[in-house]
Amino acid sequence: MTLRIGVDGGATKTECILVDDAGRIVARHLAAGCNPNTVGSDRAIKIVTDALEAVQKQAPAGSSLSLTLLCMAGSPLLWKKFAGSLNGFGRVEAHKDSLPVLELATAGQPGLVLHAGTGSFVAARGPDGSLHHAGGLGWRFGDGGSGYDIGRRAIGRALLEMQGWAPSSQLGVIVQRHLEMEDWTEMMRSLYGENSPNARIAAVAPAVINLAAAGDQPASEIVLASASELLDLACHVAAKLFPGIPSLAIRAGLSGPILNHPFLRAALFARAPFSFIPVEEPPVEGLRRMLARLV
Repeated sequence: MTLRIGVDGGATKTECILVDDAGRIVARHLAAGCNPNTVGSDRAIKIVTDALEAVQKQAPAGSSLSLTLLCMAGSPLLWKKFAGSLNGFGRVEAHKDSLPVLELATAGQPGLVLHAGTGSFVAARGPDGSLHHAGGLGWRFGDGGSGYDIGRRAIGRALLEMQGWAPSSQLGVIVQRHLEMEDWTEMMRSLYGENSPNARIAAVAPAVINLAAAGDQPASEIVLASASELLDLACHVAAKLFPGIPSLAIRAGLSGPILNHPFLRAALFARAPFSFIPVEEPPVEGLRRMLARLV
């Protein structure tokens, strides 16, 4: 039996799967997040090395490994170097962690996908098969349409309300309730005092999106402005990679619970030049499909 290993390595978790010739998952292993930007290079490499060894040990007797596909967050150079150092794992390839989501949207064909979680990005495959990644710059530099960016904008508006410079709204109430703070100086001190407040800020986003869906104007303006940045980036990517091709002919997907929220999905469907395909499967399913079709 010939097997293949896939690794979906992100900031939150590292998921390894062992897939047989028929594309079935025969073993799994879940580990901590391995983004070197978060945990450091040495720790990231150890997490992935241990995870690979753990899933390899679950291989049936007499089987062999033909391919290991690493889809990783963080430094591409680090992971390509790591891939080159591995022995006993068949052919080893290292790619961005956006590749499994792109697979779900385009099934290996040319096209693009918009993804938003805590962060956001646009991933694309050109007509020549080349892979491209746009955005995904992280919480320090934006990531329009992401949970972090929506949360950041909402908290900024709430702080102005708490200072008395913006009209009071339900959005301000929601933010104060979520962060359990009613004083703007305390809120700023708390958020600025954290080294990595991105997850905490992003956690505000679902409530803001639900408020927007209920018709709240400040929340709607914030959510749509943030998502529009990601859509504009996708349009720019499409124009560069698919010149002369009608937008409606380009395969395009929306991935993640934020963009597939009914409110945002409807807004993007109405504005976008693409005919979006909702992508609701987890990235590891895209990884499995890639392993099933790759030789």
